[in-house]
Amino acid sequence: MQTTNPESSGFDRKRLDRIATWMDRYVQDRKYPGSSVLIARGGQEVYFNAVGQRNIDAALPFERDTVARIYSMTKPITTTAAMTLVEEGLFHLDAPVSDFLPAFKDMTALVPGAERLDQVEPCASPTVHQLMTHTSGLSYPFNPGVLSQEMDEQKIMFGPNQGVLADMADHLGALPLAFRPGSRWEYSVGIDILGRIIEVVSGRPLDVFFAETILDPLEMAETRFSVPEGRGDRFASLYTPLTGSAMDLNAAEKGADTLRLTDEAGSSPFETATMHSGGGGLVGTIDDYMTFVEMLRRGGSSPSGRILSPRTVAFMMRNHLPGDIASMGPQSFAEQPMEGMGFGLGGSVVLEPGRVRSPGSVGDFSWGGMASTFFWIDPVLDLSIVFFTQLSPSSSYPARPQLKALVHGALMQ
Repeated sequence: MQTTNPESSGFDRKRLDRIATWMDRYVQDRKYPGSSVLIARGGQEVYFNAVGQRNIDAALPFERDTVARIYSMTKPITTTAAMTLVEEGLFHLDAPVSDFLPAFKDMTALVPGAERLDQVEPCASPTVHQLMTHTSGLSYPFNPGVLSQEMDEQKIMFGPNQGVLADMADHLGALPLAFRPGSRWEYSVGIDILGRIIEVVSGRPLDVFFAETILDPLEMAETRFSVPEGRGDRFASLYTPLTGSAMDLNAAEKGADTLRLTDEAGSSPFETATMHSGGGGLVGTIDDYMTFVEMLRRGGSSPSGRILSPRTVAFMMRNHLPGDIASMGPQSFAEQPMEGMGFGLGGSVVLEPGRVRSPGSVGDFSWGGMASTFFWIDPVLDLSIVFFTQLSPSSSYPARPQLKALVHGALMQ
């Protein structure tokens, strides 16, 4: 990506410098160990900054080539990979999951108000589209509810050291759904099940399919399910302000140490992952992820080749819900606001910036990750922004709306 003068791209340089001050403040206040941000407009780099450390104990700096856990920012990549198969006519979005995974036949869903796992009624198998839009009836262990509690007890999280994808998908298929497919929105492991469908349809392991279809064509050599060989010295450690699990998104119990080490580079399961989690398993660098974001902004093309057609990408970045997320009665954590926010295939879509209560444009497409990473594409202003840090959970601080305000505050045209 070529670098351009901020002023020639409609930015005020002094106002852009506020971003560095904001990033420094997060590090000085011991909220983030370190972070980096990359901003492009019209395909040209306008701004980059990195501050703080990727490993506090070792005093290693957070740099441009730092390898980080992107967690749920894996989801747009998985969805993109699935859409390449849709473009080949190998399946359609209304196909039931049971067409590919026998464990999802004869499904049941918890009855409204269920207090026990056996209070169920028969229901249809969710569709591929419902997996992609988080309306399938699946959930996450950190969500409230009967199904989530059972997933937590059975440790159904698709973590990097939890075996292989096929086994975990079958394990999940034996449980009831949290609700009848299509009746609600709930953030879920649906994209992990989508990853398993990709394996079945393509006949290839998910890591191989990703490499051959997305990562290698885009020259994203630093992005994989395990830290790539030779990059271990650049892998960041993960921190949390919580006293308990860094994955407990509903916890309010913060400890005296706001940067407690929870997953250390050198002994992390992400260095030798066995699970290929399409919902949250990739690690990579900020430049690699910007390459993927830019491919979406360019309608599926990149300097090294085309991944999807422009019409498919436009279809993905539309709202696929009847209204906003809030109108579908969510009872779960999500990486983005719910009022004024719709959901496409792989990410959220701004329907009304005023209701989102964050500066932006109608049609902004975005998603984040558990370790507080974030990206968004603004199709109106032709912007691509990627933010990296390594602090879990992502709900700890309001960094995302703050960054959007800083970027919009620096735009003069």
